[in-house]
Amino acid sequence: MKKNALYELNRRDFIHYAGTSALVLPALSMLSACGGTTTQSAEKTEASDASGERKLGIALVGLGKYSEGQLAPALEETKLCRLAGIVTGTPEKAEKWKKKYNIPEQNIYNYQTFDQIADNPEIDIVYVVLPNGMHAEYTIRAAQAGKHIICEKPMAITSADCQKMIDACNKAGKKLSIGYRLHFEPHNLEMMRLGQQVEFGKVEKLIAQNGQKEGNDTPWRFDKELSGGGPLPDVGIYCLQGAIYTKGQLPVSVTAQYHPITDKEKFKEVEEGMDFQLQFEDGSVADCKTSYTEKYNLLRAEAANGWFELQPAYQYGGLEGQTSRGEMNIENVNQQARQIDAFADCILNNKPTTVPGEMGLRDVQLIEAIYQAADTGQKISTTNVQKVLDHYSTA
Repeated sequence: MKKNALYELNRRDFIHYAGTSALVLPALSMLSACGGTTTQSAEKTEASDASGERKLGIALVGLGKYSEGQLAPALEETKLCRLAGIVTGTPEKAEKWKKKYNIPEQNIYNYQTFDQIADNPEIDIVYVVLPNGMHAEYTIRAAQAGKHIICEKPMAITSADCQKMIDACNKAGKKLSIGYRLHFEPHNLEMMRLGQQVEFGKVEKLIAQNGQKEGNDTPWRFDKELSGGGPLPDVGIYCLQGAIYTKGQLPVSVTAQYHPITDKEKFKEVEEGMDFQLQFEDGSVADCKTSYTEKYNLLRAEAANGWFELQPAYQYGGLEGQTSRGEMNIENVNQQARQIDAFADCILNNKPTTVPGEMGLRDVQLIEAIYQAADTGQKISTTNVQKVLDHYSTA
């Protein structure tokens, strides 16, 4: 483990779940969630436990900004699960959370005692909210401890690590879900519906932009060993996801260009920004842009008979949508609460999640291809990504 990687680090950016399964991409429609081989008896036991007063218990691993500002408040709104435990390397944070959320002492762990979570029946799900470079280790350890897992995006910093995570969950018979909250958010679900059902005709062009001005309060984001890259895997992944789920197809190739570096000290290990393009089999293109020094937040589809867009598209709230026919007029919801309850429902009813580890693997493979395109200046084929998904969809 890298130097002081276990200290508390800040984490940022990341229609009801019952309607989500009808909108998953065709290539993912038959994916089984990690843990699809879990025995029926084990799942029925958990469902029976939760059918009365008990909700599924979740332990948050990492108490940075995202856990504190989004996940913990969301867990106070969830219907099927609750905040049951925490994992932190900071004693002061442990004490603060213990008092605020009435967490029992036996449900508080640090990174050295983490594996003891295996002996705690009050914790059913581990939510990994650590720097990207630590996702693989703690997902694998959580699976070995017999817990279901939600892992924040990006799933890991290499596709090889993603595969190890999937394998560990399969071996343990536990489910794995990636923290793709927008798959449970009504505005983005409407983008999926409009694009995939060709409501405005064939989608001919997509524009996806997500950038933020990143300060120095989250130093791990500029450390390639911990982050895996700059804005591309952090906030650019929303552009990648948005283009794919709006189009309802995977790209067949990618091209990419780095933005000029304006701060060589801050960005000596990771990119400052990037433009990347996704080419689809039908000739349509998604023009995407991400940055750590510029702010933008857009998902737009231009189709044969009109257009539809979200701006802002990816933030935690305040999303707004329009089409060439008028306003979308869709309610904003607690995205994290919807996402977490959807996963709890999958566990209780032994059904696959719509955002499985295989989707996380797919996206990391595409990110690797985008980096290769930017490094070489070449168009990079992504047909190998489709082959991986075909393998899972027929398994």
